[in-house]
Amino acid sequence: MYPGAIAAVTPDKPAVIMAGSGEVVTYRRLDEESNRLAHLFRAAGLKPGDHVAFMLGNHPLFLVIAWAAHRAGLFYTPVSSRLQSDELAYIVGNCEARVFITSADLADVAVAGTSGVETRLMIGGTAEGFQSYEEAVAEQPVTPIADECQGADMLYSSGTTGRPKGVKSPLSQVAMTKPGVLYKLIDALFAPTGDSVYLSPAPLYHAAPLRYCMTFQRLGATVVVMEKFDPGQYLELVERHQVTHSQLVPTMFIKMLKLPEAKRTEHDLSSLVCAIHAAAPCPVPVKEQMIEWWGPIIHEYYAGTEGNGFLYVGSKDWLAHKGTVGRSLLGVVHICDEEGDELPPGEHGTVYFSGGPSFEYHGDPDKTRASHDPQGRGWSTLGDIGYVDEEGFLYLTDRRSYMIISGGVNIYPQEAENLLSVHPKVADVAVLGVPDEEMGEQVKAVVQPADPADAGPALEAELIAYCRAHLAHYKCPKSVDFRDELPRHPTGKLYKRLLRDEYWPSTPPPSA
Repeated sequence: MYPGAIAAVTPDKPAVIMAGSGEVVTYRRLDEESNRLAHLFRAAGLKPGDHVAFMLGNHPLFLVIAWAAHRAGLFYTPVSSRLQSDELAYIVGNCEARVFITSADLADVAVAGTSGVETRLMIGGTAEGFQSYEEAVAEQPVTPIADECQGADMLYSSGTTGRPKGVKSPLSQVAMTKPGVLYKLIDALFAPTGDSVYLSPAPLYHAAPLRYCMTFQRLGATVVVMEKFDPGQYLELVERHQVTHSQLVPTMFIKMLKLPEAKRTEHDLSSLVCAIHAAAPCPVPVKEQMIEWWGPIIHEYYAGTEGNGFLYVGSKDWLAHKGTVGRSLLGVVHICDEEGDELPPGEHGTVYFSGGPSFEYHGDPDKTRASHDPQGRGWSTLGDIGYVDEEGFLYLTDRRSYMIISGGVNIYPQEAENLLSVHPKVADVAVLGVPDEEMGEQVKAVVQPADPADAGPALEAELIAYCRAHLAHYKCPKSVDFRDELPRHPTGKLYKRLLRDEYWPSTPPPSA
C-alpha cells in the first residue's frame, strides 16, 4: 500500500500530526500535495533516476516532499537543517540535485549554499533565486503522474576523511504498491496496522525517522512528529494520542529516566506496545531501567544508512544476552581481522555483512571499495568492531574510525580537526569523543597551541566560537584541553587511541 491508496479509502484520516502546533496533514492532503509536486518535478524536466534535495526542520510538508520524490522515481536527499552554507553546498553539488526545496526560516544558509541548482523553491516566503513553493505547486494537477514509480532516498553520512558521503542504493522503479525489504522487516517484527499511531521524536532528515515514518504511512497509520524532543512532552504525547509505536535513541531514554518520579508516572503509557531503539549503543543499566519501567516492549536493532544488514533483539533475548545488538535477520555477519580472514566466536574484529542489499558511495569509488572486505568477496562493513557469541548474538566493542555518537547523531571528528588545524593559534589538534552521561559522548578538542602562553579559557572560547561559525554546532567541540605536544609517529600519523584512552576508562567486553 501507499498514501494514494489510503487516501482513496480514508481521506480525512491524519497522516501527520505536528506535536507542537497541532497542524494535521490528512491522507488526502498528503496524496494531493505529493502528486502536485511530482508533476512539478516532471515539468522541470526531471525523470526517474534524477536527484532532488531539500532542507527543512521537522515541518508539516517534510513527508509530503519525500513522498513526491519517491513516487516520481527520484533520488532524494533530505539535508540537515543545522548545516552551514559550505556544508550544504558540498552535499547539493555532490548529489547533483536539480531541484532544491527549503523554508523561509533557513533562507540565509539556503541562498548561499545552493546557487548552482536549476530550480529552487521556498516554503513560507521567497528569497534571492527562490520561487514560492506554494505558487509553483498550485498550478499542478492533484492526480498521479503517468509514469509513477518508486524512487529512493540517498542520505549523507560523513566518512573518516571528514567529507560527507552519499549512500546510494539501486533504484527499483517498481510500482508504488510493492513494498521493500524494510516494510517486510517492520511488519514482521513490530506488527503495525492501519490503526497504529507512530510517534517520531527525532529529526526527519535522519535515515531511521524518515524511513519508519514513510513505512508506517504505507499502512495508513498516523505519524505524530515532534518538532523537537522534550522528555516530558514525549510522555504526554503517548497518552494524548494513544501512541502504539515509537523509535528513540538511548539519549532520550536517559533524559526520561532523569525526570522527577512524579513526572515520569503522571501519564498513562499503556497504549505503547512497541518502543524501538537504535543509532547508538545503549548503556546496559539504562536499558535495564527502561525494561523495568515500560515492560518487555523494548526492541533494538543494528543497521546503517547503507542498508547492507539488519540485526534485531527483543527484550527477552537481550536480558539473557545483556549488551548485545542482536542476531542477523538480513545479511550474514562475519567478524574479520585486518587481512579479511574470518574469526571464530568471541574474537574481536571488523563486522562485515554478506548477502544483503548492495550500495555505493555516490561518486566515490575509493570509499566504496574501502567499505568492502580486502579479499574481494563482496562483504561490506559499516566500520564497526565487535564479536559474536556462540549463539550468533553480536556485541559492538569499538568504532574503527573513532566516529563520535552523541545523542544518536553520528559525528566525524576530521571536519573539526581540519578546520582547527588552520587556525593561526593552533599548532596541532585532535578531536575525539569523550564520555558524557546524558549524550553518550561529547566532542572534545585536544590542542597544542602555537604559543604555549595562550593556553587557557580565553583561547578555548575562541576556538569553540571559530568552529561554530563554520560548522553545524553539533559537530563542534564543547570543550578544549591543551597539551604541550600531541602523540604522533615520525611519519606524522596521530596516535588518537593514546589520547582516547586517557578519557575512556577500561571496561571489559559484554558477557556472552
